[in-house]
Amino acid sequence: MAQLNAKKFTREQKSRRLHDIVRAEYDTFTANGIKYMQIDTYGSENRQTPNIPSQKIQFDKNFAKYLVSIFQMEGLI
Repeated sequence: MAQLNAKKFTREQKSRRLHDIVRAEYDTFTANGIKYMQIDTYGSENRQTPNIPSQKIQFDKNFAKYLVSIFQMEGLI
C-alpha cells in the first residue's frame, strides 16, 4: 500500500508505453480526522491472483488538489 504526499511526488521523464485497461475500485475513509481516498487496481485478468489488488494508493484532500493542479498544468483537464 502507498500513501501519496506532494513532498515525495516527482516527475521523471522515462520511456512509456500505454498499458492495458484494468479493473479499479475506489473508496473514501476518515483516519485521525482526515478524509482519504483509496484506489485499488487489480492488474490484468490473466494474472495468477486476479482478485487481489496489485496496488493500493491513498491520498488526502491536499494531495488531490495538488494532482488537479498537475493535471491542469499538463493540459489533461
